[in-house]
Amino acid sequence: MKALIFAAGLGTRLKPLTNTMPKALVKVGGKPMLEHVILHLKAQGFCDIIINIHYLGEQIIDFLRANHNFGINICISDERSEVLETGGGILKAADFLEDDEPFLVHNSDILTNIDLRGLYQQHIENEADATLLVGQRDTSRYLIFNHEDTLCGWINKKTGEQKPEGFCYNPAQHEAWAFGGIHVISPMLLHYMRSDGWSGKFSIIPFYLSVCQKARIMGSPIDPDRYWFDIGKIETLEEADHFLKNYEL
Repeated sequence: MKALIFAAGLGTRLKPLTNTMPKALVKVGGKPMLEHVILHLKAQGFCDIIINIHYLGEQIIDFLRANHNFGINICISDERSEVLETGGGILKAADFLEDDEPFLVHNSDILTNIDLRGLYQQHIENEADATLLVGQRDTSRYLIFNHEDTLCGWINKKTGEQKPEGFCYNPAQHEAWAFGGIHVISPMLLHYMRSDGWSGKFSIIPFYLSVCQKARIMGSPIDPDRYWFDIGKIETLEEADHFLKNYEL
C-alpha cells in the first residue's frame, strides 16, 4: 500500500522550534514527528511512501538517509522551489501514487494510533473516491456530512459562510465534523482534479467541496478508543509529549 506524507509546511505555529528545523523534524515523545508517522504507516502495511518537502527540506533528506529510510521504499517529492499546498502536493506526487489502487495521505503533524489499514479497507468497501478521517473538536470551520457519512458541504459557524454554492446546512439532516488530517484517495480523484482544471498551488478541501456533488467523498469518525493529536502548535505539542510519556508507561 502507498502513502503520501505532507512534510512541506513552514511550521509558523511552532516557532521558535522551527527557526532552524522543518516542522516534521520537531520532536514529540523523544522522536521527530515524521518518524512517528513513518513507523506507524510501516506497522500498518504501508511500505511505499512519498514525502513532500519545502522549508529546510534538505534536513529531511539527510534524516531519512541517516535512518536508511526505515527499511522501506521512501521517495521525495521536492517542492523546495515552491510549496504547492495539499491539493497541489498530491498532484505533484501523482506519478508515484497513480495506479489502480487507492493511497493514503497523512499530515506529518498528526500524531495518532488509529487503525490506518482499517481506514483504507473501509474506503475500498464503501467504493469511495475519498475517505476523510474526521472528529469532534472545537473549531469555527466544519465539514458537513449527511447521515450516510457523505460529504455535502462546509460551514464557518462564526461567519455563517457556507460552501459549495447552494448548500444549506440543516442540523437535523447533517453532521458537522472537523477534518483529522488523514485521508484515503482513489485514482478517480486525480482525474477529477485534472478534468476540472485544478493545477499548481491549491488546497485539497476546496477541491473536495467542488466535487462533492458528483464524487463519493465520505467521512470516517475517529475511534474514541484511539488517540489523536494535532501537534502543529506549541500547546498541543506539549500536551502530546506529556501524553506519550504516560501512555508508554
